[in-house]
Amino acid sequence: MNPKTQARLLARARIMKALAHPSRLFIVEKLAGREHCVCELTEMIGADVSTVSKHLSVLKNAGIVEDERRGAQIFYSLKCPCVLNFFSCAEEVLKTEARRRLQLIG
Repeated sequence: MNPKTQARLLARARIMKALAHPSRLFIVEKLAGREHCVCELTEMIGADVSTVSKHLSVLKNAGIVEDERRGAQIFYSLKCPCVLNFFSCAEEVLKTEARRRLQLIG
């Protein structure tokens, strides 16, 4: 593998790694509907503010979300809504695998 290909694949892996947590997937799903402040996301997830902030930081560093400070609150929104296409793909993989497993027992 040449260095350019390796760098491209490492960049993709960083994005996937950023999404590889149930709380971060939940955050992305919620931000697909509209922007949310940290306090709203904290309440929805049921975790403390520092944990949710760390998850948001991972997503922000990967380029998936962006933030905007308004007074004392920080609001987050999806920077790249195309990430939702990955969710559709993941659902297809799940459905395909479920059908395959059903065929094995049927």
